[in-house]
Amino acid sequence: MSDRYTITAEPRVVVGKKVKQLRRDGWIPAVIYGQQNPLNVQIEEHALFLTLRDAGTTNLIDVEIEGKNRTVLAREIQQHLTRGDLIHVDFMEVDMAQTITSEAVLVMVGESSAAGEGLGAVVLALQSVEIECLPENLVSEIEVDISQIASTSDVLHVGDLTAPEGVTILTDPDTVMARFAFETLITEEEELEEGLEEGEGLAEEVEIIEKGKGEDEGEE
Repeated sequence: MSDRYTITAEPRVVVGKKVKQLRRDGWIPAVIYGQQNPLNVQIEEHALFLTLRDAGTTNLIDVEIEGKNRTVLAREIQQHLTRGDLIHVDFMEVDMAQTITSEAVLVMVGESSAAGEGLGAVVLALQSVEIECLPENLVSEIEVDISQIASTSDVLHVGDLTAPEGVTILTDPDTVMARFAFETLITEEEELEEGLEEGEGLAEEVEIIEKGKGEDEGEE
């Protein structure tokens, strides 16, 4: 089970371009949608930053609003591309009795005897998998046991994962998720990624961390 976090929010009446003043005053506009009518809220910037830093988009957050609690997942986090300042957050409210879909990050554990030969290392070909579960069974990570890669030709598929209790993995079980990569290939891939990063321009002002939907799209 993933960690669970708590944060306090206030109802918000300011919308549109007027939210700029909210941010200057240290508040971040947000919206909660999913189970009831969408609710505009505002959350103290520092507290929200700390919560999102730890909870991300895969851990439950209990949002307390005027004494009432709403359990949510952060579904869209908008940040300024260069400064990293929070701009807006969309929260999806969950029903604890209904299953939800989410993403679980893959984390390598164990040691591969193939990697011990010094020719290269085991790498993940997949960074996360889609899962389905009740909110109380939500996990943010699933372990990949790379000790199963005993030779340079071995690969692991999603079907080789052991799903945590109460969790169903929705990603195609035949998808390759881990393989052995020779040292020369690893170096070439890293150089290619660096080249792509250097070529990325600052064409957009806002970075979308997780796709969702919200009432205040287009806010500046």
